[in-house]
Formats: sequence, C-alpha cells, structure tokens
Amino acid sequence: MGISRRQVLDLALGAAALAPSRAFAQSYPTRPVHIIVGFAAGGGVDITARLIGQWLSDRLGQTFVIEDRPGAGGNIGTEAVVNAAPDGYTLLLATVPNAVNATLYEKLNFNFIRDIAPIGGIIRVPQVVLVNPSVPAKTIPEFISYAKANPGKVNMASAGNGSAPHMAGELFNVLAGVKLVHVPYRGQGPALTDLLGGQVQVLFATTPGTTDYIKTGKLRALAVTTSTRAEVLPDLPVVADFVPGYEASQWYGLAAPKKTPAEIIDRLNREINAALADPGIKARFADLGGEPLAGSPADFGKLIASETEKWGKVVRAAGLKPE
Repeated sequence: MGISRRQVLDLALGAAALAPSRAFAQSYPTRPVHIIVGFAAGGGVDITARLIGQWLSDRLGQTFVIEDRPGAGGNIGTEAVVNAAPDGYTLLLATVPNAVNATLYEKLNFNFIRDIAPIGGIIRVPQVVLVNPSVPAKTIPEFISYAKANPGKVNMASAGNGSAPHMAGELFNVLAGVKLVHVPYRGQGPALTDLLGGQVQVLFATTPGTTDYIKTGKLRALAVTTSTRAEVLPDLPVVADFVPGYEASQWYGLAAPKKTPAEIIDRLNREINAALADPGIKARFADLGGEPLAGSPADFGKLIASETEKWGKVVRAAGLKPE
C-alpha cells in the first residue's frame, strides 16, 4: 500500500518538531544545573546529592549545584522543583518523605506522582534498630516483649515527622502490635545524641554514622530493617525474621519537573547508571551503607508508586498527622 503526499508531509513535520528537542538534549547542559535537596545539609540526602552531583559535573562538563531547601518535611524543596521550568536545569533528590507526604499532608500544592518525572534510583540504605544498653533486650522478640510490658513508656526517637526512621518505627508498631512513643528530632544526629544519653530508648536509624557506636557497645543493634541482611552489618538478622512482612529502607533517586524532555531524562539516567557501575563511586556509596538501585526511569517510577501506597497505609493505620 502506497503512502500519500499528506502522510509524507505529516511525517516530515513530525520529524522537524522532534529535531529541536533532540538537538537541545544533545547539547544539554549548557549552564549550571541545580539539584534541590529538601533537607538540611550534612544528612544522607545531602551527601547523596553531592556525590551524584559531582559525578554528573565531571561527566557532563557543567556544574551541578546542590541547593538545600529544608522545611515542611521536604515539601518546600519539592514544590520548588515541581514549579520549575521543565528544561532539565532544576532537579530533585527524591527520597522516602516524598512518598510519605502524599498521605501525611492533607493539602499540598502539588501531587508528587503526577507532577514529577522520575529519572533514576541511586541507592537504597538499610536502617538498623538501635537501643540504649539500658534496655533489657538483645533480640527483636525480647524487645517486643519489653515494649508490650511497658506500653506508652518506650520512647522512639526519629529524624523528624514523616522521616524514614519515623515510618520504620510506625510500621513496626503496626505489625508487631506495640506502641512506641514517637519523639521527633531535627535530624538523626540529635536523635542519636539523646539515644546515647538514655533520654529515648530506641531509634530506627539509617546506617551511616551508627556502626562505631555499635562496635564500641555504646548502642545495641537488634536487627536491620531491609528484607535481606545488610552488607554493612552482615551479622545482624532482619526484622522480618521475627515480624512477618516487615521491610523498610531509605532510598534516594533523581527526579525532574513533569514534561522535562525524555531525551534529557534518558541522558541523566544513563549517567546515574554509569556512576553506579563505577568502582570508585560504588565504594563511596558503600561507605554510606548504600546498595545501588540503578534501573530505568520507569523502574524508579514504580518504586515511588509502591512506596507511596505502602506508607500511605501506615500513615492511615497509625493516624499520623503533620506536626
């Protein structure tokens, strides 16, 4: 069957429309790119952004500027990215609170899944259940028994309302049938300080910055929160060995405003995957306890969607509200 002149013209016009987009993507970036972090400097989100930002700067020949815009559980930084021009020059370091906030906050000026374009997952970081040595429990079953015998008296620190440590603890409450009392802090550092001092009894902590306390006996580690044992703490069991269905972890990835050209998304995705295959970068992330995620933009989008659904159920079951 032949092709009409109209079909030929339509094809030519379509190709012409695509040409500027492809040319733009091939020359991208021509000026500094900003990666927005919705949390304070020095934490895992910020460190991950700086590591991947430096890699992208070296590979793409333009500076990737890390901007920390903390506040409202990461919503301030996220909203800035959602409202930015979809040209690849404003990106978001996405993480667990983005999935949590979709349900935790009743009114947001954006819909995270609808208004962002996933670029790629970077790393997943396990968490570890840490208790002050004064707690008479050396295993998860012993800790559950202790918590049930002392309802409303076991204080659980977190890095803030809706943070990964907070949600890991709330999931534990739901599945283990206990009631740990949530005590939010402005980051994991202050939470660790009070755990060491005995002002709180337990913290579901991301692994960076905790291993020395475990090795020296200043804190006792009971288990890791991931579905499999963590390379950084290989001798610890997983919580799910004792609490069926339990899994929680911190994850980080890169996202852009919706309608960012697919060619730019794909180019950034290739560079992220190249970083995660590089022995030097892998070692740097391993120092954080991070295990590579990699994969396609669609893979990262599926992770965001599944985490949003999962933590939404926990928020509703626990009756959580923003503070």
